[in-house]
Amino acid sequence: MAFVTHQFIRKLSSTALRNAAIKHVTIIGGGQMGAGIAQVAAATGHSVVLVDMSEDILKKSAKGIEGSLKRIVKKKFADKPEAGEEFIQKVMKNVSTSTDAAAVVSGTDLVLEAIVENLKVKQGLFGTLDKVAPEHTIFASNTSSLPIADIASSTARLDRFGGLHFFNPVPLMKLVEVVRTPTTSQATFDSLLDFSKALGKHPVSCKDTPGFIVNRLLVPYMMEAIRLHERGHGSKEDIDVAMKLGAGYPMGPFELLDYVGLDTAKFIIDGWHAMEPQNPLFDPSPMLNKLVEEGKFGKKTGEGFYKYK
Repeated sequence: MAFVTHQFIRKLSSTALRNAAIKHVTIIGGGQMGAGIAQVAAATGHSVVLVDMSEDILKKSAKGIEGSLKRIVKKKFADKPEAGEEFIQKVMKNVSTSTDAAAVVSGTDLVLEAIVENLKVKQGLFGTLDKVAPEHTIFASNTSSLPIADIASSTARLDRFGGLHFFNPVPLMKLVEVVRTPTTSQATFDSLLDFSKALGKHPVSCKDTPGFIVNRLLVPYMMEAIRLHERGHGSKEDIDVAMKLGAGYPMGPFELLDYVGLDTAKFIIDGWHAMEPQNPLFDPSPMLNKLVEEGKFGKKTGEGFYKYK
């Protein structure tokens, strides 16, 4: 009887997913990515609750969203300043904040996590929220490198769990990678696709493999550029110029590494190497490791492969 009841509830949940659009979104993480997603969701008419651990972080997030909107308004409403101000107020009214994730998910359609890239932390978060979120609520992670299935394993809603990988800066970048695991239901996947389109984004379908599509191609490309330099087959300057002028890339691999953060690149490649140690594309780099050990993470620290001070 318990099995039948469980199956019946899951059937009702799937039916609800097919028939109801995502309208209320809870975003966990008030950093650059979380705030960016909140801005885009609010600007497209969604009710958004942005959650982080402290009020100070959330005040900074709200200020950042408002500042971003003002930059948009300068271009979009150049001849209509009053309409621009009205737009900003309308969007900001769609955003509320909280430091208590468990208290605000009771009426949400989607919980989207954009916190630190740490599997145990993400599992702990979703494991807690799974106990209090409604049956119909979809869970999604914005992770760029961790397996969605591993994050979802801490919950009992494997069919209502997927990935939504946005790109920085969120208001400007059109792509969203929509990731499905082997247990993600079609209804959940369709809802995540529809939500991405409602945000004005261009979603692409991804399987739950290392790096999905973009990072699976981009990270090995950057790592191979480092190995090329390590072997003495090209200076970082020449490699950057070659890829910009020869391949039409807006940034060379070393410029991109410094922009992304060398610590981030090392974290990703170390994680993938641990999962697939036999894959030469995922081999660590002694040069990258040394720079990270020295605290040279790129633009954010003033020095990486290049100096910015």
